[in-house]
Amino acid sequence: MTKNKTNTIPSDGWKGLIENYKTDAMSGFLVFLLALPLSLGIAKASEFPAIMGLITAMIGGLVVSWFAGSKLTIKGPAAGLIVIVAGSVAEFGQGDAQLGWHLALGALMVAGIVQILFGLMKMGSLVDFFPLSAIHGMLAAIGIIIMSKQFHLIFGSAPLNEHGKSILEPLELLSAIPKSIANMNVQVAIIGIISLLIVFLWPLVKQPFLKKIPSPVLVLLVSIPLAHYLHLDKKFLVHFDQDFIHTIAWNERFEGIHRSGIFIKYVIMFALVGSLESLLTVKAIDMLDPFRRKSNANKDLIAVGVGNTISSIFGGLPMISEVARSSANVNNGAKTRFANMFHGLFILLFLLFDLQFSDLIPNAALAALLIGVGFKLASPKEFGRMAKIGPEQLLVFTITIVVTLATDLLVGIGVGIIVKLITQSILGVPLKSTFKAKIEKHENQLNIYGAAVFSNWLGIQKEIAGFHSDSKLILDFTKCNLIDHTVMDNLHHLHAEFEHAGGDLIIQGVEEMEYTSRSEHEMSTRRRTKNNQFDDLGNKLKK
Repeated sequence: MTKNKTNTIPSDGWKGLIENYKTDAMSGFLVFLLALPLSLGIAKASEFPAIMGLITAMIGGLVVSWFAGSKLTIKGPAAGLIVIVAGSVAEFGQGDAQLGWHLALGALMVAGIVQILFGLMKMGSLVDFFPLSAIHGMLAAIGIIIMSKQFHLIFGSAPLNEHGKSILEPLELLSAIPKSIANMNVQVAIIGIISLLIVFLWPLVKQPFLKKIPSPVLVLLVSIPLAHYLHLDKKFLVHFDQDFIHTIAWNERFEGIHRSGIFIKYVIMFALVGSLESLLTVKAIDMLDPFRRKSNANKDLIAVGVGNTISSIFGGLPMISEVARSSANVNNGAKTRFANMFHGLFILLFLLFDLQFSDLIPNAALAALLIGVGFKLASPKEFGRMAKIGPEQLLVFTITIVVTLATDLLVGIGVGIIVKLITQSILGVPLKSTFKAKIEKHENQLNIYGAAVFSNWLGIQKEIAGFHSDSKLILDFTKCNLIDHTVMDNLHHLHAEFEHAGGDLIIQGVEEMEYTSRSEHEMSTRRRTKNNQFDDLGNKLKK
């Protein structure tokens, strides 16, 4: 990347649209090809009508892009929220999927308003309070839960318990996979397995021209004619209902409030998990942006909240800044937020003709795509990466996964945070430093005492925010006894931010600190004093 190119930041607003419409329209079209099958699959897996995935993506592009706080993120339905949405439909509906969908919309609407309030209250830094190992554990658990259900659809099976009711618990769904394979529908399985092979093998293709074809598009190009050739039963195909607006019972929308416990639970989960995933994506895409523009996290949170509120009015799913489509947007050469708008425009054009595609797309093909998404979230590489960063991170990561699978997302991430606090205590973090670090300010220098950990990072971050990233700032950790993985990762991002803004962030007192694991990973927890007790624990965990 040339220096001139990096410094020539694209204009925003109408001027930016006029200057960059060609590159943004092309990127928007390519993202649309990726988003189309994924949005359909996410809606189906969430127990919403398939068309609602497209409605959500369209609103995320045509509406939210105009006032989003990030330049290159794509807004739309996310696989990471499938577990929550499907759970809300099941709990609200008690066997009636349409009623569950209607009642879930009320919780989503309130959650959208909560997200707007998050943004207005400047809570865009919310993501920095949670330990990274617990967040990645939550995402990995979501990936496993997605795969646990979609594997059965690959074989055309709907697993039932001894009472004849659908199995919903992820651990039970995983244990029922052998039975679904034994009772497979051969036609569905042929389409599902071929689609699955495309999802996992197509990325290995080296030919540059072929690599430009997204694997989800190839899955549709292969599975649709194959389903026609095999005369697949319509019950295994995606049906589009354009009369969806009339199926939404507006008077039912807030009846779920009467079930206050369930309603509050899902408002919290929609707002909290959706905000976390969205903010993580914004943070990641900022690092990929070739122009190194810094997003306004609070403004973006407000935009997503508005999008969710509007989406719920039309019966749509919750939306976030979605990482896979946003990464593709960057790679396709997008320059402004209007690439997201064009992506929404192309989805609108598809919706005008969507009845032509009704009863053509196999559910098994969409299930294969979602298994690919779930595998990326719960990749075995994630376990290896956590082990390299440190045994204490692997412990938090693994426990978060197990508890989430056994209970739900809120309990899982809550237990993950508790375990992280316990490991910090074992490492020697004093109680007084757990939630508030002692900081001394001297002109362009901040001295941090005691410990710098995820639970006191927001206070440190607030002090750092008092300095412009194009200035010189010294962070002195000489009197700090421990810096955890989350803070090390945040310092890495901060250093890059200062560097690209023309500033200078000098971090002192870290190099001489010891790693808590035998792997000298740059993001590993560092400490100044040895703790043989924890070394022994770390060795046992590694074994």
